[in-house]
Amino acid sequence: MVQAYILIQTEVGKAADVASAIAAIPGVTQAEDVTGPYDVIVRAEARNVDELGKLVVAQIQAVEGITRTLTCPIVHI
Repeated sequence: MVQAYILIQTEVGKAADVASAIAAIPGVTQAEDVTGPYDVIVRAEARNVDELGKLVVAQIQAVEGITRTLTCPIVHI
């Protein structure tokens, strides 16, 4: 299982709508609108890195109102 945090920038005023839409996507375990340089922080999981990439590109980035994403896979050192 691969887990990651996805940091999202949105259009002005769209953070809550984006977080709600993303929370409904299978594989997303948490989606919160926040303050700071990013507008939404998402925690997601997938079976492998390829599926995580598909989740981000095909589903999360397709949500209206997103301008940029940064995916940070979780590592256990």
